[in-house]
Amino acid sequence: MTQDIVSRNNVTIIGKGSQTIMFAHGFGCDQNMWRYVTPAFLNDYRVVLFDYVGCGKSDLSAYNVERYSKLEGYAQDVLEVCQALNLEDVIFVGHSVSSMIGVLAAIEQPRMFSSMILIGPSAKYVNDEKYLGGFSQEDLEGLLDVMDSNYIGWANFLAPVVMKNGDRPELTEELEESFCSTDPVITRKFAEVTFFSDNREDLANLTLPCLVLQCSEDAIAPDEVGLYVHQQIKGSTFIKMEATGHCPHMSHPDETIQLIQKFLKRQPY
Repeated sequence: MTQDIVSRNNVTIIGKGSQTIMFAHGFGCDQNMWRYVTPAFLNDYRVVLFDYVGCGKSDLSAYNVERYSKLEGYAQDVLEVCQALNLEDVIFVGHSVSSMIGVLAAIEQPRMFSSMILIGPSAKYVNDEKYLGGFSQEDLEGLLDVMDSNYIGWANFLAPVVMKNGDRPELTEELEESFCSTDPVITRKFAEVTFFSDNREDLANLTLPCLVLQCSEDAIAPDEVGLYVHQQIKGSTFIKMEATGHCPHMSHPDETIQLIQKFLKRQPY
């Protein structure tokens, strides 16, 4: 069973430390997106990387529409990987949608984790009368329609919006390639699950030390969204990054590393 899960989620274990730091990738990505950040942690931590089922080099045959029709299904991936490796006291680092996936996992099994680091988190992407999520319902429905009708065109449009940092086109190209390398049907479902989830009520149930990293000029998770997450998680730390876009671990890895290390060492910002 352990080996099945390790293989299913394409688990990678590296590093020399005793405590585990787990890096969880965002929508349309895979564990390779962390390659600029993980080397800084190899001497002090055991680093665990994985791909959600349906992403990267995971076992696509393990994909189950019912399970992955909600973020809790992806949270089960996190918990099952931890259980398969007998992990405890895990530092969880989640990018984008993985922030809420990690929150759900930590609420279900709080003793399995020691702290949470949420990069570009959003508890709800859709605006309503009392909440600004960054998108209208019509915006997101239109995005899904484009995925259905012109998947390559969707990737071409979304990648530069997510990545920003137009002076480094290679990053946008990598993200676009990542979008296009995934199964279109699975990715379309993951997009729907991501963009129409509402985890606002879950935030208050997270009791672990938590760092919220908010990017500048983030079109996917604007400032108001990150501040909301911070305000709802009691005792959390909020840092506005100089990094622009939605993928600071790729575009600004040095700043990302520095902020994570300060939090883990409980150093002042």
